[in-house]
Amino acid sequence: MAGPQPEGTSPFLAILSRLKYIERWSLMRNSRPENLSEHSLEVAMIAHALCVIANVRHGRHLDESRAALLGMYHDASEIITGDMPTPVKYGDGRLRDAYKDVEGRARRRLLDTLPADLRPALERAFVAGEGEDERYVARLVKAADRLSALIKCLEERACGNSEFVTAEEATRKKLRRMRQELPEVDEFMDEFLPPYGRTLDQLL
Repeated sequence: MAGPQPEGTSPFLAILSRLKYIERWSLMRNSRPENLSEHSLEVAMIAHALCVIANVRHGRHLDESRAALLGMYHDASEIITGDMPTPVKYGDGRLRDAYKDVEGRARRRLLDTLPADLRPALERAFVAGEGEDERYVARLVKAADRLSALIKCLEERACGNSEFVTAEEATRKKLRRMRQELPEVDEFMDEFLPPYGRTLDQLL
């Protein structure tokens, strides 16, 4: 992002378009590479579905579109930082805290590229707000992120790639805890997860 921008222009959306160049699972041998753009869309769709389940089946009044928006932008800072592999990011508490700080700085740097009058509205897409409902939505977005990771592991295993076996076990362990606290995650895994990995003919 070095160099001056033409006067009166904002590089914000041009920077976001670079999500497609950030590859996930960089320490792993992938049968099919996954970029951050497709991951973000999947997280947004799953988070939206989790909120629908919460509202329809559990009497909540969550903003489903808000969940999709937070999911869509949840990894945008990685355009600047790159994708930090999970074992590295969470392997040490000090490193985890330092990386959170780096992510926050990257997010602010990205938002600084916005015109001043648009920044407040778009900033809300990056950070969950206050209130019980907003915090619950943020938890569902985090669950959606982990579900997306599990789906990737299942797809790789279906391709005969044993590289993701350990990652799948670790992800399932995290999701087991979430299933106990978030009924939406439990229901998603029972009803929507099993068809992943099937062919289109089987799905239809």
